[in-house]
Amino acid sequence: METEKVYAMPFAKIYPMLVEKAARKGRTQAEVDEIIGWLTGYSVPQIEAAVQNGTLYGDFFRDAPQLNPDRVLIKGSICNVKLESIEEPLMKEIRYLDKLVDELAKGKAMEKIKRTNK
Repeated sequence: METEKVYAMPFAKIYPMLVEKAARKGRTQAEVDEIIGWLTGYSVPQIEAAVQNGTLYGDFFRDAPQLNPDRVLIKGSICNVKLESIEEPLMKEIRYLDKLVDELAKGKAMEKIKRTNK
């Protein structure tokens, strides 16, 4: 039931928190947007539209233009939960974004955050 609450939250409520988390560590909104775009395929204007039009967080991921196939390379834990152990597909997508913003806030280079399967 807790996951349904997360899915029903407005993206406009979550997005500023993601930006603020990165900004506290000297990173920028543009970098957060770049990560979101890499993960989901959204352009900056599409991200801005999702903030403005009341898109729900679950729908933001359900309706993503192009989920990056390399997102499966994201490993590790977020909130003491291993990403690999998350079975709910939509929650896994949300946690991928959390993990990427965490890495950005910790100073990781953008090239390393945006994984590629070479």
